[in-house]
Amino acid sequence: MAKEGVEDWRRRKQDIEANNRKVKVYGQDHTFVETKWKNLRVGDLVKVHKDEYFPADLLLLSSIYEDGICYVETMNLDGETNLKLKRSLEATNHLRDEESFQKFTAVIKCEDPNERLYSFVGTLQYEGKQYPLSPQQILLRDSKLKNTDYVYGVVVFTGHDTKVMQNATDPPSKRSKIERKMDKIVYLLFSTLILISSTGSVFFGIETKRDIDGGKIRRWYLQPDDATVFYDPRRAPLAAFLHFLTGLMLYGYLIPISLYISIEIVKVLQSVFINHDRDMYYEDTDKPARARTSNLNEELGQVDTILSDKTGTLTCNSMEFVKCSVAGVAYGRVMTEVERTLAKRKGERTFEVDDSQTDAPGLNGNIVESGKSVKGFNFRDERIMNGQWVNESHSDVIQKFFRVLAICHTAIPDVNEETGEISYEAESPDEAAFVIAAREVGFQFFGSSQTSISLHELDPVSGQKVNRVYELLHVLEFTSSRKRMSVMVRNPENQLLLLCKGADSVMFERLSKHGRQFEAETRRHINRYAEAGLRTLVIAYRELGEDEYRIWEKEFLKAKTSVTADREALVASAAEKIERDLILLGATAVEDKLQKGVPECIDKLAQAGIKVWVLTGDKMETAINIGYACSLLRQEMKQIVITLDSPDMEALEKQGDKENITKVSLESVTKQIREGISQVNSAKESKVTFGLVIDGKSLDFALDKKLEKMFLDLAIDCASVICCRSSPKQKALVTRLVKGTGKTTLAIGDGANDVGMLQEADIGVGISGVEGMQAVMSSDYAIAQFRFLERLLLVHGHWCYRRISMMVKLP
Repeated sequence: MAKEGVEDWRRRKQDIEANNRKVKVYGQDHTFVETKWKNLRVGDLVKVHKDEYFPADLLLLSSIYEDGICYVETMNLDGETNLKLKRSLEATNHLRDEESFQKFTAVIKCEDPNERLYSFVGTLQYEGKQYPLSPQQILLRDSKLKNTDYVYGVVVFTGHDTKVMQNATDPPSKRSKIERKMDKIVYLLFSTLILISSTGSVFFGIETKRDIDGGKIRRWYLQPDDATVFYDPRRAPLAAFLHFLTGLMLYGYLIPISLYISIEIVKVLQSVFINHDRDMYYEDTDKPARARTSNLNEELGQVDTILSDKTGTLTCNSMEFVKCSVAGVAYGRVMTEVERTLAKRKGERTFEVDDSQTDAPGLNGNIVESGKSVKGFNFRDERIMNGQWVNESHSDVIQKFFRVLAICHTAIPDVNEETGEISYEAESPDEAAFVIAAREVGFQFFGSSQTSISLHELDPVSGQKVNRVYELLHVLEFTSSRKRMSVMVRNPENQLLLLCKGADSVMFERLSKHGRQFEAETRRHINRYAEAGLRTLVIAYRELGEDEYRIWEKEFLKAKTSVTADREALVASAAEKIERDLILLGATAVEDKLQKGVPECIDKLAQAGIKVWVLTGDKMETAINIGYACSLLRQEMKQIVITLDSPDMEALEKQGDKENITKVSLESVTKQIREGISQVNSAKESKVTFGLVIDGKSLDFALDKKLEKMFLDLAIDCASVICCRSSPKQKALVTRLVKGTGKTTLAIGDGANDVGMLQEADIGVGISGVEGMQAVMSSDYAIAQFRFLERLLLVHGHWCYRRISMMVKLP
């Protein structure tokens, strides 16, 4: 009890600390004063400063930037460390100081509290007008303000109504299977003890009462006429009851109390071994393994299914620019982890790739010396580096390619005042990798404002660095439906340019006839990069005419300032009209580095018969690529993809009929699951393995009571399962579903978005780290990296299970 009490108090301290954090609230004296989080109420105006967590779900009113943008880190919501761009309504951008709030009055009408992190429906009534609200204006509790000095917001949801709390689940009291089995044994033994004592006391009472029968003494030698209360025939029922109590004490050795004590001692000692295991100590962060609870040790040797987060758990969430294809020529000689794995399987030597004799990456070539190490940049090719690109036959295309990388983004340069070095904060690690790659090749992005972007460029004629300022006109932002991003700029030569990057599925169809010169070679390179587990984007551009631009800008601004519910659709439609007739430049390939030893660890776990499921908040494409990189998915596997991301569903969602959308979505998911089961059943004799991939929208319906059993049957028959765009609550529900099979489940994560999953599983393992403290505090075990899971399960778990199972005589 004392041990459990200490563990509960640690969690309680964390709650108290969170509730008593300070935030500035607009008071009656028209100034911002500090108050505790727990005192916030809906409608309060708050001011949040840089690197502070949002105390509640807020509607962003304005920020230090004129256009009302701010950058938010959502590590504790979806596990991603990359920054998200949020933008306030233009109508509230002027609220920039304490005086402007004195006469500010508005009404927010919005949806009821729910757990959906990526959606928000509401309106703002202000100055007689209604403005539609979207997730773009909502700052969720437990996310952090980054790269923005301060923002102003109004509280929409507080406490348990916030989306992160709606995704929380009540922490269960975990007990191991052996403990539960021991309980049953003790219940049986205790029942036997009661039966024996009861039977003996009944017969004892009968015989005692007959000692004096009709005034005659049957057993005179006992002197029943002068007996104590324990043997008094005149009070036989009392004597029988006292004999029952005596029987309980005499036969009490039937219950093995010492077994509980022995097992507790073994568990505590096993926890000490885990905490002091040198092979589980991680020197880089000075993190030893920590057994935060000792009553689950024997479960480690019985794990059947591991449910793991991806970002920060399997991967480092650190993208590196490794390869690119420009003008139909592949550049980049570094081998990815997937390429090394493929080479080892084929029995070939592993070394860096030399593409000088080929038009695409291969698995043979010369060893290339690595240069300086730059975070986000692992590109090696002497044909481009150190200004050598000017000697290439298509140097003009290379110049345009890296200009697009240096300009087409929403990153912010951060200059170190002491060293003068420039680092970048971006919405995604991909974007940061692109900007770093452009800088290393010779196109350094060093400054930006609301209307301009400044570069240091290498002049191919003089060979000197020159400053070039591009006028920033419009940014057409990336969305999951558009799958591309564009910026419009006016260069120093007064040319209007549209610079675009996006997924190959949407970019190739927007190329002009004369802009497809390198299409065949680029497609071939993209396929090679995908096989190497890399994330790819296509780079293109076009020149705009002044008249064409002016006509389009009027339509775009009209759509952007629209107050109707279909504003986003109007903006997307306007962007669609200008993002056409593009000229292909090439494609990029970046690698999300895996945690050290992850592929080997997953391979050994698979050999031990342990299944691995990945539950991630990432996009489907990203999750699939990482699945290949960490050996969770293999080239010979057949993929079963369940998704609601289709043109038909998008058209249906634009109509806004929620009942019809729900009905059609349920039918679609049901059909896809049945087709998947049919594929698996038909391939059982051929021994073909399957990998199941399902997105968050589909998962909502798959977890419905009507479909969950069918979905589970399909998932169990697949060798690997990846759930994309999963909310924290969905992660917990999937874990509960798998746990319901009776198999031992283990969940592993590194952020607050994984807490529900960790608590729901039989065993929870938290990855130690600054941002992962909430996961660690809610877990049963804390380790430094995913690769240590192998030793925790296959060494300590096996040792502990064998010895405890012998003690309780279990098979």
